[in-house]
Amino acid sequence: MRTYRFPVFLILVAVLWTAAPPCQAWESPPQLPIGTQEFGLSAGYLLPHRLTTDHTTRQSGLALMPSWAMVLTDPIGTGWIRGQILVGAEIVYIQFQRPFLTHGAGFTPKIKYLFEGAHGLRPYVEFAGGPFYTDLGGRIPEESSRFNFVLTAGAGISWFLTPQASVNIGYRFHHISNAGTRYPNLGLNSSLPFGGFSFYF
Repeated sequence: MRTYRFPVFLILVAVLWTAAPPCQAWESPPQLPIGTQEFGLSAGYLLPHRLTTDHTTRQSGLALMPSWAMVLTDPIGTGWIRGQILVGAEIVYIQFQRPFLTHGAGFTPKIKYLFEGAHGLRPYVEFAGGPFYTDLGGRIPEESSRFNFVLTAGAGISWFLTPQASVNIGYRFHHISNAGTRYPNLGLNSSLPFGGFSFYF
């Protein structure tokens, strides 16, 4: 089944491309009015970071992240930092494939700063955090609890194919721990490169 995921993603991009006339290369990326809602879906693959010698687990696996956000501001700032603030929420699902097959799911409020950009491209930075449950907890030396929290910080770029649709690629630093509610609590740290798409209404 895994072999079909990338072709399906390419088909979705093609549908977005043909759904409406794309932004011309000389056009600025679309300004999003206050109240515009963004519905997105991203997928990526976790890669382990063992930050100390006590981190021995090499966790990895697929991540799926449907999300929603709303534009809160008109463009603010000047120059290259000019952009808009969005706030929203995201569901995080991870299928850990190493060290053994387990699962994790959580809910994270998020904030995103979408730079103004140029030529149909809008870079962004984002931060999110919230509760996360995984049956990996209690089975590895870094985590003793199944109830945890997930924190992410990352950056990416949105390529607006139309004023209402974009393709996104990015990177997140991904941290899971139980916030000291049980010990041990070394936590799990990962890199999460991802890709996806968003619709704007």
